[in-house]
Amino acid sequence: MDVVPRSLVWATDIDVLPVDRVVERRDGYLVVRSPSNPTHYWGNLLLFDDPPAPGDGRRWQALFEHEFASEPRVRHRTFAWDRTDGSAGAAHEEFGVRGYDVEESAGLVTSPAAIRRHPRENGDVVVKALDPDADDELWTAVVELQVAGRDEGHDEHHHREFSRARMDDRRVLFRSGRGAWYVAVDPATDKLVGSCGVIVTEGRGRFQAVETALTHRRRGIASRLVAEAARHTGDNYGAEQLVIVAEVGYHALGLYESLGFERKEHVFGVCLWSRRPDPSPAG
Repeated sequence: MDVVPRSLVWATDIDVLPVDRVVERRDGYLVVRSPSNPTHYWGNLLLFDDPPAPGDGRRWQALFEHEFASEPRVRHRTFAWDRTDGSAGAAHEEFGVRGYDVEESAGLVTSPAAIRRHPRENGDVVVKALDPDADDELWTAVVELQVAGRDEGHDEHHHREFSRARMDDRRVLFRSGRGAWYVAVDPATDKLVGSCGVIVTEGRGRFQAVETALTHRRRGIASRLVAEAARHTGDNYGAEQLVIVAEVGYHALGLYESLGFERKEHVFGVCLWSRRPDPSPAG
């Protein structure tokens, strides 16, 4: 990919897309496409240079419809802007009133060497990197963990299909040596209780889908998992920077900072999707 956004959040958002992704420059924005997964909200979007101004809601929607006119399975509308200073522009006035979700996220960055152990990390679970060509039961369990933790409004069946397709795409990246998917297993039951992935591109490692089973939250599993994944990624896949992204106000931000991550970027994006059962989950 020759076109790389200024923001590490948006650059690594593109890094983790399927290998067939397409990024094209236009006047004032990038078009990001995932031809193999047209229902992925954040894999098919327009990334503008600047935040929306008054009147841009209708204009941006028309641009989106033009750019994705040849793909009828793209039913959502997703926009973001390549600013890291927390500038929302007219996002609420132009998109919030039209029913879009206005998403405000923090981008946290560290290096593998700066990762710290959390004093209350769980020492009992077994953390391992999955084999992209084996460990099928655990790969299936990862999908089910993501389905259980899906956002409200997403149909279970369609979210399972989507999550399975996304994990298959990620396994292609892992087979090429671009990181790994990590799981935490309870040795008493052999059940998967947490998982996350890290995808590495030119030294940038982006964390994906940090999840803990509902039955095992607040037991220090996420802190152990993230720290182990960070160190393993640095040692084995050449990651020099590690990026993790979470919604502003999300409870895990403090946890990530306790492990050595620092807030570096404050970004916005907006997304419109159907609340009816729909094959278009947000992951």
